[in-house]
Amino acid sequence: MSIDAFFFDIDGTLVDSNGFHVLAWQEAFAQSGHELSSANIRKQIGKGADKLIPALLPNSDPDLRKAIDNAHGKIFRSRYMGQVKPFRRAAELIHALHRRGIGIVLASSAKQEEMEHYVQLLGIAPFLSGTVTSRDVDQSKPAGDIFAVALQRVEPVLARATMAVGDTPYDIESAMKNGIETVAVRSGAFTDAELKESGALAIYDNVAAILGDVEHVLTLRNQ
Repeated sequence: MSIDAFFFDIDGTLVDSNGFHVLAWQEAFAQSGHELSSANIRKQIGKGADKLIPALLPNSDPDLRKAIDNAHGKIFRSRYMGQVKPFRRAAELIHALHRRGIGIVLASSAKQEEMEHYVQLLGIAPFLSGTVTSRDVDQSKPAGDIFAVALQRVEPVLARATMAVGDTPYDIESAMKNGIETVAVRSGAFTDAELKESGALAIYDNVAAILGDVEHVLTLRNQ
């Protein structure tokens, strides 16, 4: 079966932002009196605030979680978002798939403002069938909500005719809950073992490597 749609994560996949999110989360937690290591935070990157904060502070109350979430957003957007750069050939990969008639949806746990910034940064708005952000769902990754909405953006395409691209185990878990296979990239700094254990169909160094092997990638679901 041909691949009719690709769903792309953004942070750590199309743009090099994970390290900046770690810094922003670390400061946001510190503002609320919680000193957390960057290593512990990094292992949770890829989740939205609704999943990340409880994983790191399991006994925190809703008001504290909201305060930390708001602080992270303000710190990241004011201090770090403008420093984020696209990964090499990221926009070129999107364009190459679009030229083949493949639908493209950006499916992220990010906030809407961040999504809009990255779409403009990458210059890919004309090639997109849609976007999904934390605003569109009840739960972020690794819950299945984001990819469930992504599938709605490309209806009547079926899950078995789609592929996700992401950099974290949470992307893979979220996609698999909807019957979507995932090609993982190492650019988010998760290990091959972590990505394989979550169910990655294949692992590439980055999106440039996917572009270099795109014809093979398009056949992976048939193997």
